[in-house]
Amino acid sequence: MIKYLLETSTCSYLMANNPRVKARLLSVQVADYPFICPIVRGEILFGIERMPIGRKRQSLENQAISLFAGLPCLAVPEEAGDYYAQMKRQAEQQGTPLGENDLWIAATALALDAVLVTSDSDFQRIVGLGLQLEDWTQ
Repeated sequence: MIKYLLETSTCSYLMANNPRVKARLLSVQVADYPFICPIVRGEILFGIERMPIGRKRQSLENQAISLFAGLPCLAVPEEAGDYYAQMKRQAEQQGTPLGENDLWIAATALALDAVLVTSDSDFQRIVGLGLQLEDWTQ
């Protein structure tokens, strides 16, 4: 079984019905496990909250509800804090800070032994901890 943590960029592509990302999700084996975490859910909802009330916002809310209904949302495990601390210190030493949410998402993927599915190149700066990345847009 392969666990796939879908990062915010991947979820945005799914909400936009990107054919490549959607086809890749549909091709995931039955035994595999795609999911999101609360940080990803929060980023999506925050993006929607920032929008003015109207048809576009309502459409995105409906797309988010549909996405959330089809993907489990796993809690951030305690061990993610250990990975977070290591990654934050490494980024600090290299002078290449990462956003707090990105650090927590990557730490969650590591703690759950999941492949992080993202098109955000910032995650490629995390080295030496075994973070597995896949970009379903390519």
